[in-house]
Parts: sequence; C-alpha cells; structure tokens
Amino acid sequence: MHPNGPLPRVVPAADLTAVTTRGLMDVMTAFTAILALPASAADRVDALAVPTGQGEEWRLTHAIDRWQARPEINHLLVANGNPREATYRELTLPYLRDLGLSRLDGALLQTGPAPHTGLQAAWIADRVGELGITSLGLTVSPYHLPRVYLTVLRALDERGLRIALVPDPVTVPPHTAVPETHATAYDLLPGEAARIVRYADSGWLASLDDLKRYLRWLWSEHVALLTGHPG
Repeated sequence: MHPNGPLPRVVPAADLTAVTTRGLMDVMTAFTAILALPASAADRVDALAVPTGQGEEWRLTHAIDRWQARPEINHLLVANGNPREATYRELTLPYLRDLGLSRLDGALLQTGPAPHTGLQAAWIADRVGELGITSLGLTVSPYHLPRVYLTVLRALDERGLRIALVPDPVTVPPHTAVPETHATAYDLLPGEAARIVRYADSGWLASLDDLKRYLRWLWSEHVALLTGHPG
C-alpha cells in the first residue's frame, strides 16, 4: 500500500492534475502496447492466471471457459481478492464448481487474502517459479489488465524469471457496471491511470522502459506463441 494511502477506485479525469502530460502519455503507450498483444495467444499458453476482485465473476467464468476448452493449458492460477470488499466471495473449489469448473487437476487457488494487486502478482510469480511455467495468460477485465500486467511483470523480474506473458482480456462491454463500485470501465480508467503513474514511481510495477525492453524480447523470441505461426 502506498504511504499516502490507496487511491479511490473512481477518480474523475478532472482530478488528474497531479499527473503530468508525460505520465499520461506513458500510460497510454503502455495500454496500447499491452492490449495490442494478440489475445488469441492465451489459447497456447502453459498457464492462465486470474486475479479476482471487485465482484467481477466474469473474470473467473472467462478463464474457466478457456481452461475447460483447452486441456493443453497445464495450470490455472486463481489469485484471491480483498476480504474487505463488499462483493468478496471466499475462494473455494465449490464456489468455482458453481461457476463451471470441472477440470480440477492443475487448478491452484491462493488461500490467503490478497488485499491489493501486488500480493496477487507475488503469489502468481511464486507459482510460476515453483511450477516451471514458461508462458502465462492474464485473465482480467480490459480496464484493469495493463496495471496487472505491469505488476506481474515486475514481480517476475524481481525473481529473475522471464517468461512469455500475454493478455487475456475478458469480453465485457465497457459500459457494464462493476459490482463493487457500480462504476463502469469508463469511470474506472482515470483511477487506473493514476495508480500506474504513482506505483511506477514507487517501483511497484514495471516502468515503460522496462515494458518496451520486455516486449521487444517477447516479439523476438515468441512469435509462434503470439501469432500461431512460426517466426
């Protein structure tokens, strides 16, 4: 948690006066570069990871559907959420079964609470190291995905792990109200931008320069994974 306290989820764009133009450009560049990675690559990864939260069950159902349909994906990592959220659900196998999970072998659940994205990313990165995962799809709502991607990338780098990390944005309309805040993706994007700028300054997620170097490597070394065709 930042020493000045967490930012509110909904931050009006007019309140981003403390964020410089350069900071906003860095955020836009990161969003574009990450979401330009082909989501179809998530069909070909070694593992899927789902950071839960905000009452967004669609994150789980999206990942479960892909997991059930793709037996060649070896691991499903489900990171726990924040018990202080009003919409928090205890992360259990019976709960996931109710959402359609029937393939249990390879499914791992974070048992301890994860009040923020950094703890989720740390747990995911630790599982990557323990299981020898070589490629990972991140299943998150599109508005939240770039911050999760940068946070997981940072956690992997801190552990000396370099794997193929691909986005798996959940198919959800941006005008859909998020259960926890009743805000839409449009409402939540300014807050995500503010968090990315603040947390990058604190070293809690990969910087834009880190991301550029990583994506150059990813596109160079994993063309077949990204495109489905040999490089």
